[in-house]
Amino acid sequence: MALFVQKFGGTSVGSLERIEAVAELVVKTRQQGHQVVVVLSAMSGETNRLIDMARQLDTRPNSRELDVLLTTGEQVSVALLAMAIIKRGHSAISLLADQVGIQTSNHFGKAQIERIHTERLKQELEHNRIAIIAGFQGRDNEGNITTLGRGGTDTTAVELAAALKADECQIFTDVDGVYTTDPRIDSNARRLAYVTCAEMLALASLGAKVLHLRSVEAAGRHKVPLRVLSSFSPDAGTLITYEENSRLQSTVSGIAASRDEVQVSVLSSTENTPKLRLIEALCTEHNIEIDMITQTQQHSEKIGYAFTVHSNDHLQVIEILQSNLGYIRAHHVESNMGVAKVSAVGLGIKSNCGVTEQFFSALAQEGIKTLMDASSEIKVSVLVEEKYLELAVRTLHATFFSESTE
Repeated sequence: MALFVQKFGGTSVGSLERIEAVAELVVKTRQQGHQVVVVLSAMSGETNRLIDMARQLDTRPNSRELDVLLTTGEQVSVALLAMAIIKRGHSAISLLADQVGIQTSNHFGKAQIERIHTERLKQELEHNRIAIIAGFQGRDNEGNITTLGRGGTDTTAVELAAALKADECQIFTDVDGVYTTDPRIDSNARRLAYVTCAEMLALASLGAKVLHLRSVEAAGRHKVPLRVLSSFSPDAGTLITYEENSRLQSTVSGIAASRDEVQVSVLSSTENTPKLRLIEALCTEHNIEIDMITQTQQHSEKIGYAFTVHSNDHLQVIEILQSNLGYIRAHHVESNMGVAKVSAVGLGIKSNCGVTEQFFSALAQEGIKTLMDASSEIKVSVLVEEKYLELAVRTLHATFFSESTE
C-alpha cells in the first residue's frame, strides 16, 4: 500500500461536475488499496472574485484581512469534495490548514511554510479516512491566517508529501504534463515523459505555469517524487526526476515565456550614477525579487540601471524607489509594462557553446529586438516587446525542436 498526496487546481474543481469527477479519481486510488491525502485550490475564478470585491472597497486592501478573505475559497472546495466522496461510501474529512497544523511565516500574501505538524493527519489515515486539505494557506505564530501566494497549493501539497514521507506527490492540472513549450502558443509542443528537477526549476521560474516555483524548490529540497498529470484524462503524465543521467539529455528541454514582467529604469545624470547596491537592498527589504539587470545609458545625459520585476510588484517598487531618490542617488524612475521574457532551458546548454548563438540568430532573423538578456549554465533569457512574445516562442521552438534536431 502506497501513500499518495494528490493536488487538484482550480479548473479541476471549477464546478460541481468537476468536483464529482475528482471524487471518482480519488476513490479509484483508494480502491486500489492506497492511502490518499488530497490538497485543493479554490474553485476556478473564486480567488479573483474575492480580490475584486476587496479592491472595490479599497484599491490596496489591508494584507492581513485580504488573507482572511482569500482563504475562504479553499474552505468551500474541500467541504464539497468531502461530501462527494462520503456520498460514494468512503470515509473522508475536510481540514483547514490550521486544523492540520501548517505553520507559516507572517508575510501576508507571500507566507512560507515553516513546519507541518502531522499528528492529526496520521490519525485520520490510521482510521482509513481520505484527508482533504485546504491548500494555499496556513497560520503564523500569532495565530493569524496567512496565504502562500498564487500557486501556493502546489507548495502545500509538496510540503505535506515531504512531511508524511509520501510515495509520490501527484499534481493534477488542466494539462497532461510538462511540454517543450506552451501548447496554446505553439501546437507543435511535445509532452516530456520526464524532466530533471533543475530544468523544472528553471522552467517554473521563467514563466512555465504548470508548477509553482516554490513547489519545485520544495520537491528538490526534500527529494519528493513529483508527477504532473491531467485531472481530465489522467495517464502517466510527466515525472520530475532527480537523476540527471536518467535519460539521454537533449540540448534544450523547453522554451518558457512570461508576460508577468515589468522593466524598471532608475536614471540619473552622468555625474551621479545611481547606487545599485542600495536599489537591491531596498527591494530585498520589501521582499521584491529583481530578475534581469543591466547598466544603461539613455542619450548622453542619463545613465543608470534597468531591471525587471514581477508585474505584481510593479507599483510597490516604483513607490519605494521614488520615495528614496536621494538615497539611491537617482533623479528619475520609469517603467515599461509592454515587455515579456522568453527563455530556453536545458541541461545540455552548459556543454554546447552553440546554443546561445542559435538562440540570438533565430530571433534576429525574425527581426525581434532583444531589450535585455541573461544567461546561466542551464538557461538563456531575453526581454522583448510583448507583441513579439508568441513569434519568439514559435521561432525558438522550431529552432531547437524541429524534426532535424531530434
